[in-house]
Amino acid sequence: MSKIIIIHEKPKDIERFEKHYFDVHIPLAKKLPKLTGASVHRVVGAQHTDNEPYLVVEVEFKNGEDLQAAMASPEGQAVSEDVANFIPFMNRRPAILILE
Repeated sequence: MSKIIIIHEKPKDIERFEKHYFDVHIPLAKKLPKLTGASVHRVVGAQHTDNEPYLVVEVEFKNGEDLQAAMASPEGQAVSEDVANFIPFMNRRPAILILE
């Protein structure tokens, strides 16, 4: 299994971030080909960090090839391009981890 983990810090404009993220970005991500699972978790506590983690998102694929194909697809490009639409509501870009 391969995963993308996205760690969002607390946004500077929570209301606008959440509106766009949940109404636009997540529905786009759900259209990724070969997606086997996705989940969004609200962070309720964190230790040993100076950052303020807010959301952790997991996007799952069967393997690395499926992950790469999904991100290279038109749907993957739409997800990547949409990031620019909610970044203005953030203090900084999210951390993105690719796991296998």
